[in-house]
Amino acid sequence: MNSRRSCGKDAAAAALLQTASRQSMEERIIMTTINQAMQELLTCDGALCTALVDSSSGMILGQAGSGVDLEVAAAGNTEVVRSKMKTMRALGLSDIIEDILITLGKQYHIIRPMARKEGLFIYLVLDKSKSNLALARRKVQEVERELIV
Repeated sequence: MNSRRSCGKDAAAAALLQTASRQSMEERIIMTTINQAMQELLTCDGALCTALVDSSSGMILGQAGSGVDLEVAAAGNTEVVRSKMKTMRALGLSDIIEDILITLGKQYHIIRPMARKEGLFIYLVLDKSKSNLALARRKVQEVERELIV
């Protein structure tokens, strides 16, 4: 009788391990996809850094590059997105944000909410003197469309 219980426990443990392994693999695939997307964005001329951000928490789900404190930028730009959404509701606008462009003296900051995954946005920082804004916006749009989260 103990061997039956042992065998049942072993089967349950194996099933649990298999499920955990499958979930872990799915998480690795998603993380790889996010990391690949972030690396793809860095191929834009003048790209400094980029992140995928959860706008409900301000947390970074993936990032690449350097030049800006992305933790601070993610939290601050989460407030920008929330504020714009609140303003659109107050104005009675039933539309979507395609992207938000912030132009600084030496940098462009592109914020693009994901159409297929509400609550996430892509953030890209560009060196203004080395970048082509139109091509960068187009690249962010392509990456957003292809990103699997």
